[in-house]
Amino acid sequence: MAISLNLTTLSLTLPIPHPHPHPSSSTRLPRGSLQLPQFNKVGKALKLSSSQTISAFPSFASQALLAFAPAPQTLQSLTVFAAKGYKMKTHKASAKRFRVTGRGKIVRRRAGKQHLLAKKNTKRKLRLSKMHDVSRRDYDNVIGALPYLKTPQVTLHDLNSYAGCFGC
Repeated sequence: MAISLNLTTLSLTLPIPHPHPHPSSSTRLPRGSLQLPQFNKVGKALKLSSSQTISAFPSFASQALLAFAPAPQTLQSLTVFAAKGYKMKTHKASAKRFRVTGRGKIVRRRAGKQHLLAKKNTKRKLRLSKMHDVSRRDYDNVIGALPYLKTPQVTLHDLNSYAGCFGC
């Protein structure tokens, strides 16, 4: 099974002040340049998980801004690469039990239509064979099991406005 790794690119434009005319360090940087800290020191390997990259960013930004004295600001772009994680898997048993309607509602079958049908009357069997909406409180569980379910992003207000509308 092949696993592909995708990279996400995030470009930010940050106001970075000009360096102080007399830097405190012995190395002089050209005007408008920014020296990045070393990531590959002993014990500090660069981790490419998106949460670590984003959580480490504010400390990097504060260090970069503290290195300069207040002066007129220019806009510089900074590109951050973050590796995506693994592809989420669909729970196949759940995929066979749920469908999405044209309006984006998740529907399911009623239980009790698999066996012992001789003792159930026809009206009851017809009622059990119809599709019923999944409760709103169960949506998170269903979508967690089916991450690629084609549901449009509708709000609760949209679903309530369709509730009394028959034939719309």
